[in-house]
Amino acid sequence: MAELSFFVGVIGNIISILLFLSPVPAFIRIIKHRSTEDFSSIPYICTLLNCSLWTYYGLIKSGEYLVATVNGFGIVVETIYLIVFLIYAPKTMRIKTGILAGIMDVVMLGAAIAVTQLAMKGEGRINAVGITGAGLNILMYGSPLAAMKIVVTTKSVEYMPFFLSFFSFLNGGVWLFYAILVRDFILGVPNGTGFVLGAMQLALYGIYRNGKSSIQYEHLISSSSNSHMKGNNKSLSNLI
Repeated sequence: MAELSFFVGVIGNIISILLFLSPVPAFIRIIKHRSTEDFSSIPYICTLLNCSLWTYYGLIKSGEYLVATVNGFGIVVETIYLIVFLIYAPKTMRIKTGILAGIMDVVMLGAAIAVTQLAMKGEGRINAVGITGAGLNILMYGSPLAAMKIVVTTKSVEYMPFFLSFFSFLNGGVWLFYAILVRDFILGVPNGTGFVLGAMQLALYGIYRNGKSSIQYEHLISSSSNSHMKGNNKSLSNLI
């Protein structure tokens, strides 16, 4: 069982690394254009905090070194993303990003470590860190719900990248399986949530993959509105 859990954990690490690297094309674009355009820094700030908490969890809980190593890699990657963002962001956005990153990734993380180290011991400390990380993880997994709403509304998957949904599904599934093998409920709940939401995204992708793009959708609405207005104008002219 130990060998199987290690093997599954290694696969989970590989998939997680692919997820961490998925924003690379966006940052290549930022560097190329020397502008952050409409990209937001919030996902990277939250992911950095999430990775930091799970690295801490992996370090204080015996046998969870696979969790610690992959999230340690995530800390490095997300830090690089934020540095690039700060370099190319407008001054106002740079200040806001710096303040938010300072609050979440320094103050909040430092407070969590200090409280759990000074006021808690043993299983209580492990559970407190794990539950905090799990809660943040669930919020992050739930962030695509807005994109899913757009997909249903527009009947287009334009704003829900397939590979991000696919790897989120795989990542949640593999880490859920790992959590079952090592009997880690705290690790299993957020990844089970991610697995279900990833499956829902893939289902939507299958339903709407041949749908109209947002531009076509807007054009269709515009054409329909124009036709409706013309019809109303014609009716009015007949009445007059």
